Amino acid sequence: MSASTQATSRGSKRDRKDSAESFLSRYDPREIACLIVDIRMGGMTGLELQDRLIERKSPLPIVFITGHGDVPMAVDTMKKGAMDFIQKPFKEDQLVDLVERMLAQARETFKDHEQAASRGALLAKLTVRESQVLDRIVAGRLNKQIADDLGISIKTVEAHRANIMEKLNTSTVADLLKIALQQTPARV
Repeated sequence: MSASTQATSRGSKRDRKDSAESFLSRYDPREIACLIVDIRMGGMTGLELQDRLIERKSPLPIVFITGHGDVPMAVDTMKKGAMDFIQKPFKEDQLVDLVERMLAQARETFKDHEQAASRGALLAKLTVRESQVLDRIVAGRLNKQIADDLGISIKTVEAHRANIMEKLNTSTVADLLKIALQQTPARV
C-alpha cells in the first residue's frame, strides 16, 4: 500500500487516497472511519500524517502497515495513539478484524463527542450569572452560601437554580451534576 486509505469493515465502503495530503484535504472528522496508512508514501509520510491528525485533535483510529519499520518506530506510533503497527506481508483476515475493532472504537469516540457537544450546547444556554450559580452548586454550596458569595438574595439564587434546571432539561440535582461534571474543562 503506497497511499493512505480510509477503510471500513465488511460490506462498507473503502476510500483510497492518492496521498496523505489528499486525505487531509478531504478528511471529515464527523465521519465514522478508520485509517490504514503506510509508513512510506510519496510526499508526506505516514508518521507525518499521524502528527498532523494529532495537531487537529482527530480521534481517527490509525493502523500503520510497513515493510520498513522497526521496534522504536512502532513504539513511537503506538505512544501517539496508533491502534496497531503491522509488518508486511500480513493476512487479510487479520486486517479485516482489526478494521472492525477500529470502527467500533470510532463509533464509541463519535458517540462520546456527540454527547459532549450536546452538554456543551446546553451549558452555553446559561447566562454568566447562571453559570456562576451552577459552579457553586457543583461545589456543594448551599443556596444561602451562594447568595452570600454572589451578593444576591436567596430568592434570586432559587430563581437562577430553577432556570438552570429548565435550560439543562433536568429535574434533579443529580442530573444537573452529571451534565456539569462531565463537561470539561471545569469552570469553577
